[in-house]
Amino acid sequence: MNVTAFSNPVFVKRGSSYLVQEIVDLKGAIEFLEEWPEGRRSLIHETALRACYQAYGGLKPLGVARDAFVGFAKRAGILEDLEAVTPWIAASNSGGGQAQV
Repeated sequence: MNVTAFSNPVFVKRGSSYLVQEIVDLKGAIEFLEEWPEGRRSLIHETALRACYQAYGGLKPLGVARDAFVGFAKRAGILEDLEAVTPWIAASNSGGGQAQV
């Protein structure tokens, strides 16, 4: 069992594109925050990154780190609503992924 996995994934927009990234654990959150452009970093970014590192080190609960990451994503305007993402990731019942000829 992955003790750094979030109870629920966090979906964030990636850059100015329409791509949505699923963040499922602390490692993904830390990587996302580390890759965030330096010119766009703020106190909220710093706080979220610190919370993630502290949770990774066992100093903070995992939920605190997830909440901090969600707060950062909201403030940055990149948090994606689960209902908006779900139809795109839901399994299809239309043939099991095989091409129809």
